[in-house]
Amino acid sequence: MSALRARLSAMLLAACLLFTGQALTTPQPAAAADPGYLMVHFTGEGATNQQMYLSHSTDGVHWNDLNGGGMVLRSTVGTKGVRDPAFVRSPDGSKYWIIATDLCISCGQSWSQSINDGSRNLVVWESTDLVTWSQPRLLNVAGAIPDGRNAWAPEAIWDPAGNDYILYWATNVPFNGATKHRIFYAHTRDFRTITTPQIYIDRPGTQEIIDTQIIEVPAGVGNYRYVRASGDGQITLEGSNSILGTWTNLGNLSGIGLTGSQVEGPMWMKFNGTGKWALYLDQYASGGGYMPVLTTDPSNPAAYQKQAASNYTMGGTKKRHGWILNLTAAEESRVLARWPDTATNRLQSYNFQDRYVRQTDFDVRIDANVSPVQDSQFRLRTGLAGAGTVSFESVNFPGYFLRHSDYDFQLAYNDGSGQFAQDATFRQVAGLADSTWSSFQSYNYPDRYIRHYAYELRLDPITTATGRSDATFRVTG
Repeated sequence: MSALRARLSAMLLAACLLFTGQALTTPQPAAAADPGYLMVHFTGEGATNQQMYLSHSTDGVHWNDLNGGGMVLRSTVGTKGVRDPAFVRSPDGSKYWIIATDLCISCGQSWSQSINDGSRNLVVWESTDLVTWSQPRLLNVAGAIPDGRNAWAPEAIWDPAGNDYILYWATNVPFNGATKHRIFYAHTRDFRTITTPQIYIDRPGTQEIIDTQIIEVPAGVGNYRYVRASGDGQITLEGSNSILGTWTNLGNLSGIGLTGSQVEGPMWMKFNGTGKWALYLDQYASGGGYMPVLTTDPSNPAAYQKQAASNYTMGGTKKRHGWILNLTAAEESRVLARWPDTATNRLQSYNFQDRYVRQTDFDVRIDANVSPVQDSQFRLRTGLAGAGTVSFESVNFPGYFLRHSDYDFQLAYNDGSGQFAQDATFRQVAGLADSTWSSFQSYNYPDRYIRHYAYELRLDPITTATGRSDATFRVTG
């Protein structure tokens, strides 16, 4: 919540704008030290694009892709694809979750299958610092709904009245003579167990509703404590003073030329330190990804204003249905340090120059003609165990690193332990067989180096000319 002075300023600004008809201007870029915004999203269809991506903004309308535009989390559970993610931050800021739709279109499921016999699960990641995430897990939310056929577009909001989270999502289900998507809700405190799902939003007749997101509005702005935006044939706005109470229809955005046939996936963002909000809308019909509309009063459809394309930039990747988190300075520092724009590299063998280090089923070896090529691509991160060292993070399995165990190599998920950090950290030195190439010395076994033997990667002492050639690599793009 803003301080009283900020609230009063926002109210005066809103009143002046509505009275004078003055256009809402795009916020100016913030100073580098100001807390910014973090967007989690997916980027399109296919197994690679239906994963978790992050983007950062200092002003809320100009976005930069993190991690060089590469995925930051990959689902290895359920359909092994994820869409429609949402951030959840605990009230005390000690825990975070990402919840997402378990869905992989064009990589195992068609739209018809996913609508009528899709996953009843959500995919959940958990973190205590916003940068080190658990392995993904499945949360069955629609299995207890009679003939519930899928679970899409999850969201959650903390409910002080119940001292828990209201988790809500869309499920396609036959009920009262109509088979369609309705919004269901359940209570949870840990995103591991939930109460019995109940119908939350059910539009009249055959009208479906899939996407909805709720924000809490500061006192003094509009007439409602909560406002929700829903994709239900329009982008419909509703207001309430209780999350589970009665909601009042406030209108929709068709008056500014944005209908449900053009946009979906409404995503709220409150600008830091101002009385302005952005409602991001996914231009699914044109394939354009997200665009912002700005307002000083989320409950008033007439107060929303479209922005010229020159007033915002969305970065290099397409942003699809996601969620925006207002960062604290400490959160922002951690996030930017974890996912810098680090180049993608391959490790070419010195003595078998048609072969590259690659993972296959999480085993590590050198091979020629690697397909997909991403199995042989890594980001050389600052070493997990300390500065002046390197660690190799997989491009197509982010969070997984080359790690030795019993002197054998695996692609393993970073569990955050000190032992893992040491096992996955190396010193890049002049190539043992050719100083213009590189060799990689173990951090915790400095008498041993990465080398291949019978094409498998090992960690060995190097004592022969063959060993020196086996332990020499070129870092290449």
